[in-house]
Amino acid sequence: MKTFTLILQLVAFFVIGAFMTSCTTMPPPDTVDYVDLDRFMGDWYVHSGLLTSLEKDIYNAVESYKLDAKGRVRTTYRFRKNGFDGPLKTYHPTGFIHNEETQAEWRMQFIWPFRLPYYIVHLDSDYQVTAVGSRNRKYIWFMSRTPEPADELMKDAYKTARAKGYDLSGIVTVPHQWPEPD
Repeated sequence: MKTFTLILQLVAFFVIGAFMTSCTTMPPPDTVDYVDLDRFMGDWYVHSGLLTSLEKDIYNAVESYKLDAKGRVRTTYRFRKNGFDGPLKTYHPTGFIHNEETQAEWRMQFIWPFRLPYYIVHLDSDYQVTAVGSRNRKYIWFMSRTPEPADELMKDAYKTARAKGYDLSGIVTVPHQWPEPD
């Protein structure tokens, strides 16, 4: 039963991704000028965003990146569902660097052979806060290196996202509580 549920969740991610990239005449959002991949790797706490339906009512969301020997970004996205003590959900998409010059445009693969666009639209100079969005600007994730980022860094990320065409009126905050309760 767990395998069937996982397959359904992956299919749902694919369907959501198809909607993220289809039916848009809008040009992709501008990305940051350059991403130093070695500095970008590691854990990012997901604090808020325009989230997918699978991310409804999530807690302690963390996206982790690790560059492998072939230049792929091994990703782990984990969160608790429906509360801090809710079931742990974990996904393992693979990121592929699409724009080799800036390294700020990736393709994320949840299900082979489909790869969804992933745009790094904001990244502060100290690599403490980032925003990653979709082409059609319906989805964006605001992340930081710490569970409690500096307010001014998050405000800068929101300002950048708005300037790049993201409507943040429906933004959802992701609660964090660390260490996680037993």
